[in-house]
Amino acid sequence: MTDDDRKTWQTVQDEVRLRISQRVWKPGDLIPHEADLATEFGCARATVNRALRGLADAGLLERRRKAGTRVALNPVRRAEFSIPVIREEIEGRGQRYGYKIFLREMRVPPPDVQARLQLDGTQPILHLQTLYTADNRPYVFETRWINSIAVPDVLSAEFEKLSPNEWLVREVAFDGGDFTFSGIAATEQEAAVLGCKLGEGLLVLDRTTRQADRMITSVRLLFHPGYRMHTRC
Repeated sequence: MTDDDRKTWQTVQDEVRLRISQRVWKPGDLIPHEADLATEFGCARATVNRALRGLADAGLLERRRKAGTRVALNPVRRAEFSIPVIREEIEGRGQRYGYKIFLREMRVPPPDVQARLQLDGTQPILHLQTLYTADNRPYVFETRWINSIAVPDVLSAEFEKLSPNEWLVREVAFDGGDFTFSGIAATEQEAAVLGCKLGEGLLVLDRTTRQADRMITSVRLLFHPGYRMHTRC
């Protein structure tokens, strides 16, 4: 088989999705093993694994260790979220963009961050706190942990022209992660940073991202009151 015949993980994923939608593989069916699919598609097993992992994240497949992979009985329709460049989001609103890094340090993360980034808790990683502004007014306050063990180049990034948000989007190819949304009442410190009232409602986004099996970053975004988010499903 030539290189031109070899499948990428996207084409494998498209073919698997097609077989599910056309009921070649029906809900509840056990699909072929990764090794068999790799042989069929003429690609590495890791390519198949990445394709199936994405479909499992999308709710189309159910993967269980030692039990194989099945087509989901009740596929979940999930919303799709992209990781925005905050500068583009602000400028897209016709506002003037700015940012300021309040804190940059190497520190051992707290246990909850260690768990999300799958770290052993003995090595410090990069910790940043950044305020993004729109027309010189607070827009979003970001607390970010970057797994500098997985992304060592970040340690030499100066963030003078690119914010931590934009540097990561440009320099690291993410292929998965998770989002959690919640609402909180602004504490005195949060109200001071975001220029809002004590106790005012804030939208919170907690996000982790990964590249293959490496966890890259864990970030918490606190948005100024009135922020609205748009997505599609």
